[in-house]
Amino acid sequence: MKRQFPLIIIFSCGLFMVVQYFVPHEKSEFFYEFIALDWPPIIGVFALMLGVISLTRVSITRIRRKTEAWRYSIVTLIGLFVMSAFGVIGHHYPPLSTAFDWSFNNIMIPISATMFSLLAFFIASAAYRAFRARSVLASILLVAAIIVMMRFFPLGPLTSVVGKTSDWILNVPNLAAKRAILIGVGLGIVSTAMKVVLGIERSYLGKD
Repeated sequence: MKRQFPLIIIFSCGLFMVVQYFVPHEKSEFFYEFIALDWPPIIGVFALMLGVISLTRVSITRIRRKTEAWRYSIVTLIGLFVMSAFGVIGHHYPPLSTAFDWSFNNIMIPISATMFSLLAFFIASAAYRAFRARSVLASILLVAAIIVMMRFFPLGPLTSVVGKTSDWILNVPNLAAKRAILIGVGLGIVSTAMKVVLGIERSYLGKD
């Protein structure tokens, strides 16, 4: 029963969501809003608590064992609890709210900007490997990329031609491939959802 009860809940919810979509009734809409719109934020709160507990336990374990880069775990715990305290108590004590805003704007945002800026080097490296003209398809990809990038430069009389060509590349072959990928992703989502609802996929239940 320990494993069957979650399967019954998943099957019931999945079946209800499928049937509800084809029942245009006020009660059906009410249950849809109640289950699909009101419950996820509540579940998200408990998931956030679980994430905080898990992060704390993992960080404490690394600090005790003094694993590689264990000092970063100390910084993580300090940031987690200090920012949490600033955010919770700041509603009643304005100076802490100001400290929260200052910490977020002067620490969190620069760190996030630094992390995203590092992606530029990975993108450049991936583009270099992808655009190396070693085959016919790679050569076509290279030429298409050059044409699309050239539309942002003033080329005099060629500006109109390059613009129309790049628009055709983006709206015809690129869009066709994009739609094919989205269709494949949609079919994958449907098949995975059916496997979960029917109890074929049970990895979310854990090993026990």
